[in-house]
Amino acid sequence: MKPKYQVILEDIKSNILSGAYSVGEQIPTEFALQDKYKVSRQTVRKAILELSNEGFLRSEKGSGTYVSNQFRSKTGGNSSNKTIGVITTYISDYIFPSIIRGIEARLNEDNYSLLLASTNNDVAQEKKALEMMLSFGVDGLIIEPTKSNLYNPNIAYYLTFKEQDVPFIMINAYYEELEVPYFCLDDVQSSYLATKELIANGHTQIGIIAKMDDLQGKYRMKGYIKALGEAKLRFHPEQVLSFYTETKQDLSTNLKKFLTEQRDELTAIVCYNDEVGLEVVHVCRQLGISVPEDLSIIGQDNSYISKNANIKLTTLTHPQEQMGRDAADWVIKKLQGKKDLSNQTYYQPVLIEGETVKKKLN
Repeated sequence: MKPKYQVILEDIKSNILSGAYSVGEQIPTEFALQDKYKVSRQTVRKAILELSNEGFLRSEKGSGTYVSNQFRSKTGGNSSNKTIGVITTYISDYIFPSIIRGIEARLNEDNYSLLLASTNNDVAQEKKALEMMLSFGVDGLIIEPTKSNLYNPNIAYYLTFKEQDVPFIMINAYYEELEVPYFCLDDVQSSYLATKELIANGHTQIGIIAKMDDLQGKYRMKGYIKALGEAKLRFHPEQVLSFYTETKQDLSTNLKKFLTEQRDELTAIVCYNDEVGLEVVHVCRQLGISVPEDLSIIGQDNSYISKNANIKLTTLTHPQEQMGRDAADWVIKKLQGKKDLSNQTYYQPVLIEGETVKKKLN
């Protein structure tokens, strides 16, 4: 359990970093803070003293305590060696090492430092990461949004970056509530091409495994529906298995139920990504469903796990390292004062044939 003064300290710091308390504004009195947190005056003073030492607050005798901007001058962002912050949902999993490698390679070319954080697709952890970046005073920021298909409670922090003229760009997705630059795969097209490939191989009963708290999942579902519509194939809600970040751990169990129930109907599945695609392959083996003889499967993202699996998954490309490099290049050019930079870039996916799609014989 956190000490009481630490709770007060973190709350005030969050209010400063999010812009709820602006520079020069007076914070609530010691008496008001005592009443709010139900603590002693000594506890309040300890929190204020630490925040003052960190440069977040300044006290004026007989007047009160005010928000200071000295914390910015204490950070690395004001040194000659500029620092770019990078926030991704994950660091060591799936396609993220390749994205980070691309960012780091480009930053190194211009001697920029990198400050890395991850959110585990959790908005509370995203808040901590954003506060760390603001406290450090990064010169620019590259962000992969957290739960991008849901309302984000951390929007105020992004507005603070805008107010401070700190350039930032989003990768893989973006928050629809904000007008921000981004580099994304064309996720609609990716799932559209996957579904079209299955249709071209004679499949008419095609399911989809979709992750619904990320914008990628929303758009990949859209591409699937678009391809079905063009082929005049009916959309069957029961042939959709959706999951969220919190329910991903139950995916294997839910897949067993889904595939068992749809065993006599489905002949093919479009998967949210390669990780899900290989999980489907694994569950099929447990259920005695042969891939691709009984069930064709397409993943997405051309990740390293699909390349190293014991079955070559049919998938679609994702720019990964190039996206990371391009995002870093965009931030560097923005800091150099370059104008007319593209604020919306979509990379086009390409189908990579593997061993998990079979032509369906009538």
